Amino acid sequence: MRLTTTKQKILEAILIAERITGKKESLPVLSCVLLDVGRDLLVRATNLEAGIEVRVPCEVEEKGVAAVPASVLSQTLRSMSGDKVVVKTEEGNVVIESRGTRTLIKAVPHEEFPVLSGSEVKGILIEREKVLRGIEAVSYAASPSMIRPELGSVYVALQEDALLSVATDSFRLAEKKIPLRGSRGPEVLIPLKHAQELSHVLEKVGAAEIELAADDSQLTVTADGVRFVSRVVDGTFPNYKEILPKKFSSEATVLKNDLAEMLKKARVFSGNDQHVGFHVYPKRKIFTATARSADVGEMSDSIDAALSGEDLDINFHIGYLGDCLTSIESDSVVLGFSGAGKPLVLRGVSDASFTYLVMPLNR
Repeated sequence: MRLTTTKQKILEAILIAERITGKKESLPVLSCVLLDVGRDLLVRATNLEAGIEVRVPCEVEEKGVAAVPASVLSQTLRSMSGDKVVVKTEEGNVVIESRGTRTLIKAVPHEEFPVLSGSEVKGILIEREKVLRGIEAVSYAASPSMIRPELGSVYVALQEDALLSVATDSFRLAEKKIPLRGSRGPEVLIPLKHAQELSHVLEKVGAAEIELAADDSQLTVTADGVRFVSRVVDGTFPNYKEILPKKFSSEATVLKNDLAEMLKKARVFSGNDQHVGFHVYPKRKIFTATARSADVGEMSDSIDAALSGEDLDINFHIGYLGDCLTSIESDSVVLGFSGAGKPLVLRGVSDASFTYLVMPLNR
């Protein structure tokens, strides 16, 4: 194997692939990237649940295959100052040369490297930026645990008129609906960690459109010389439409920045339990947040709000409230309260595409 390419191109490919590598000590080859040199260089990585393949343009002098530890290769390439790098094999190991530097990296037997498959279903073309926005708008609401796989996943569905993405951990729920032209496509449950990796990949590729294909076991996303494959969850996403309130007993419309600053201060005083109280008094035109900590002190802040409905005192986990604000694209936010002990719904005043529901605390 021998090839010449630019440091920037090969380093970008290695850094994308490195995030997908496995951490299982029993299978050392999973911590490696596979360098497969044919017409171009293909950089592959997998952790058995997700995998990636990145094509790197290069001048090929000799074909070949080698597997090397991803972290060692990425650190080696970072430290090189030359624009051009030569990658070759010598006695089964990989040698990297650039502007007077020479590094030999011990290779791992590449025959053990798993085959990177993918969905055989015909894919659908969709705008890259819309898929990225959809996943990022909701992924924080998924459960970090896979004890209940459907809650530890991001639900993505291509409907006839929209790309729908939803996530919930049973305490809060985020839904993003992005208008879309095209035919109905797959519905998949992407495990949270793979959804986050997919977001990272979509940020790195420059293509305007991606090809998305899915079957019962795998999701395949292809774009701009990159192919990402992820296992999908075999399960049913909760029928969340039933828990979305149809009407509200109280409503508050506030500036998003005012609410964000109020929550930022309340977080300092909320202590270990991270509780914040909302006090909505429409008749007195008062909207206040309170937080108290035995160690830090207490706060009570009011902000300007357009209020309607009944008086209400209700408590929430402050992290659940603050997480959603970056996903709301309008300057003003409507908080719809369903009553004591019932969920709160947040929406943007001019952004009907995003809905966020959060359950209150019991006290």
